[in-house]
Amino acid sequence: MHIQAPTDDTRHDFELKESSPHNLRLELLNISKSYNQLKANDRIHLKVHAGQIHAILGENGAGKSTLMKIIYGATKADQGQILWNGKEVSIDSPAMARKLGIGMVYQHFSLFETLTVAENILLGLDQKIEAKALHDKIIQVSEQYGLKVDPQREVYSLSVGERQRVEIIRCLLQNPSLIILDEPTSVLTPQAVKQLFKTFKLLASQGVSILYISHKLHEIKALCDEATILRNGQVTGHVLPSENSTSDLARLMIGRELPVYEHQDFEGTKQKCFELSQVSQQSDDPFGTHLEQINLSIYSGEITGIAGISGNGQAELLALLSGENATKQGQIIFDGQDISKMTAGQRRDLGLGFVPEERLGRGAVPNMTLSQNSLLTAFRRGLTKFGLIQFEKTKAFTAQCIEKFGVKASGVDAEARSLSGGNLQKFIVGREILQQPKVLIISQPTWGVDVGASMFIRQTLIDLSRQGVAILVISEELEELFEISDKICVLSSGKLSEPMLTQDTNAEQIGLLMSGIASEKMAIKSSNNETAHV
Repeated sequence: MHIQAPTDDTRHDFELKESSPHNLRLELLNISKSYNQLKANDRIHLKVHAGQIHAILGENGAGKSTLMKIIYGATKADQGQILWNGKEVSIDSPAMARKLGIGMVYQHFSLFETLTVAENILLGLDQKIEAKALHDKIIQVSEQYGLKVDPQREVYSLSVGERQRVEIIRCLLQNPSLIILDEPTSVLTPQAVKQLFKTFKLLASQGVSILYISHKLHEIKALCDEATILRNGQVTGHVLPSENSTSDLARLMIGRELPVYEHQDFEGTKQKCFELSQVSQQSDDPFGTHLEQINLSIYSGEITGIAGISGNGQAELLALLSGENATKQGQIIFDGQDISKMTAGQRRDLGLGFVPEERLGRGAVPNMTLSQNSLLTAFRRGLTKFGLIQFEKTKAFTAQCIEKFGVKASGVDAEARSLSGGNLQKFIVGREILQQPKVLIISQPTWGVDVGASMFIRQTLIDLSRQGVAILVISEELEELFEISDKICVLSSGKLSEPMLTQDTNAEQIGLLMSGIASEKMAIKSSNNETAHV
């Protein structure tokens, strides 16, 4: 049995005449939720009006995601009431939430790797739709919202940014009257973000309410009508973002003044630690990006940043750097030794640290404890003896990581999936740094991380580089790269530009290279003629 594809005309019959900005779409009364001794939400009150874009601000672990899961029916509150369009409801499941007209885009993706984009989207719809109609609708929506994606492509072959697009499209196809967005722009380009914001504002003008979680405070200020501040599971205030600076918002969110980055000069002699020479690689994935003659040198005491739009060869390059894939053409030299054919484990034995962009599943195993996750990469640092696990040393290593890097967790036996995204990221970064690598390769270091944790991680990377470690950062956050990098290059269509000193370029030039509008030659010429700095 087939049904007609959903259209804007069928959006839950939400009666725009009654959806004035003064009408309440959603109201939460006295919502509380605890996990053992941890009180994730404590007597929360929240009002969201029809047609309002409402931000939820708070540090990682403040209770934002738990609250959104309660609204979406993925988690049941211990106490409290939910009013939907003025009537009390009990939302027992995401299916019931979607039936009411509530859609959600999670920070951590919920996609099946071996299925196509269209098949994943179909699984998220509560109504059946024939393949051709769904294919056409996905194309239409992706083009309309500037979220280009191929419906027939298998999810395992998608980059993180492309997977984010699939999640957003799947939500939009359900035509909800309230959309919950948890870090929706974490891995999107500035151009895509602008297009998405236009879409959100259009939906809001039609009466759709949006609950928006983001740690990008300039986005909150540009997009949101109102913001509710959460701290330690409690509401600590309501503000109008347009009337507050980003510094004000950050201070309200974390309860203290933001630290200032400290950049010090490296006092040692810079040495070439890691080098890629004429590296080319044909992607095994028919939808992947081929790498063409990549040349790059990474030096001790320096941070080299690689900018680029998701899907331009980042995944393929990371697989070569980490040792997941062997180099077929060209050489990778580490500390004077050819490691092109070495495995990931052999490279780690030499002192290579690696932080992947995907926290859950690759950076950490979700249902394993933090101690067990420490052991996965740090076992070679004295946590085993004669092939046997040294449990006390493993726990001590994990406890040190938790304390030194400010990880909010119930202890060394907490499962990785129980941590918020930012705290899990701090743990993974800390785990690698405590192993004292000679070279650290890190992808998307602060994806979905709050402003306080972001600054901590970035400062940690700066400090580590000044201790003589060579660091390579791959990030889609231009602001991040300009804040921490000594040199920046751009990966576009599988080709890597020459590194440029950060002080000799600016975001506009790098953005042109990322988009492919400007050639490398043009950008270098421009950088020589201009004195603008970020």
